[in-house]
Amino acid sequence: MARADATGDDTELATVIGLYALGELTLGQAASRVDISKEEMRATLVDAGVRLRLGPQDRDAAQKEVDVALDIE
Repeated sequence: MARADATGDDTELATVIGLYALGELTLGQAASRVDISKEEMRATLVDAGVRLRLGPQDRDAAQKEVDVALDIE
């Protein structure tokens, strides 16, 4: 992420962290919005104390993923 406007960058990063924490963005979407790798985003979230959401959160979510995968032709 370019540091030409640190205040703007910091605000965008804080916004993205918040949106991820609320479940509004995936890890990949968050990383893309602030132009960093998924690995860097993961580390940033951990440093910020945000719990990572990796994979389905419960049995119903897992079943929905299976159903979608089975419908792909």
